[in-house]
Amino acid sequence: MKYAPLEAHLLECREAEVPMTFEKVEEIVGTALPPSAFRHRAWWSNNPTNSVITHTWLRAGYKSAEVDMTERKLVFRKSETGGALPGGRGTKPEGGDPGASQSIVSRIADALKGTVTVKPGTDLTEPVDVEWDAAR
Repeated sequence: MKYAPLEAHLLECREAEVPMTFEKVEEIVGTALPPSAFRHRAWWSNNPTNSVITHTWLRAGYKSAEVDMTERKLVFRKSETGGALPGGRGTKPEGGDPGASQSIVSRIADALKGTVTVKPGTDLTEPVDVEWDAAR
């Protein structure tokens, strides 16, 4: 995996906060970040569906914080719940329950899995609001 070295680096860090420049992230992963990393704050969000790299810091038990697009720096802050993704390698809550470190969003998604059916041939990108469609 392209960004695995960042995960490994964060797993080795024991600090609650790991300040880093975007350039340091590139140095750790051994490749340039995409242009969107330097243009869009959302690229650094903690939303696991946002970017492949997001999984690396979430699995390591960190969340991105204090992202400064102008100065090109951020802080990886230790998550209170450990790994925020299923199978995360962060600190597990007391009791060692392997499911306890799974994020609430993941648990809800798992509970709702299979409850929505999209008919074959449905275009999910097609506008549904007639007024919106007429404004184009």
